[in-house]
Amino acid sequence: MLCLLKFLSPTLTIMMASPRLLNSPLTVLPLENGDRLSRVEFERRYSAMPQLKKAELIEGMVYMASPLRFRSHGKPHAHIMTWLGTYDAATPGVELGDNATVRLDADNEPQPDALLRIDAGGRSHISDDDYVEGAPELIVEIAASSASYDLHEKLRVYRRNGVQEYVIWRVYNCELDWFKLRDGEYVQLEPNAEGIICSEVFPGLRLDKFALLAGDLARVLEVLQQGLTTQEHQSFVESLASSH
Repeated sequence: MLCLLKFLSPTLTIMMASPRLLNSPLTVLPLENGDRLSRVEFERRYSAMPQLKKAELIEGMVYMASPLRFRSHGKPHAHIMTWLGTYDAATPGVELGDNATVRLDADNEPQPDALLRIDAGGRSHISDDDYVEGAPELIVEIAASSASYDLHEKLRVYRRNGVQEYVIWRVYNCELDWFKLRDGEYVQLEPNAEGIICSEVFPGLRLDKFALLAGDLARVLEVLQQGLTTQEHQSFVESLASSH
């Protein structure tokens, strides 16, 4: 046992040597996958682990990301951020977030791969300590497959909290689902005859689904640019400006 203790962190070694310290207010236990925590305790432990890049609280349970692979996550994530970043640059009054923590409710604090929110007059706001609070209008997650919790637990959480549009890119299945909240339920937005999906919340935000899945980023941005030149997008920008 003493040999094992040499390889543990100093905090954990002290805790094992002195069990009474477990109840000390100075002791911050590390986050572990599967922990059942309140949102306040989750944030306390997360803040004490600056080396940890991503952890989420979903329905009161802690989920911690594994190391991310390039083709199954890094590259798809970059393409999504390029697509949404282009829309963000052309649409003053909206804000794009990359892996930003979102305080949804007492049991849920996800860290979505991407979010797009309306700044003034939207459903969320930025707290005094610089977190997103409330439901962003659009969330995008890069999921491995249909077995991912992004398509099950998270979907239910986002629906219940009023996230208006939810996009899930299931990389291993080579599929993308774009859901819109209607009457408290998510319905899937289908591509039009040209294979393009159009956001109902962000006018001009268009996606060539099949070009994205094929890795054709140039085509994805070409279709988006077409949406950015429409009158509906211009009207949306004007309405955002008048709300400030």
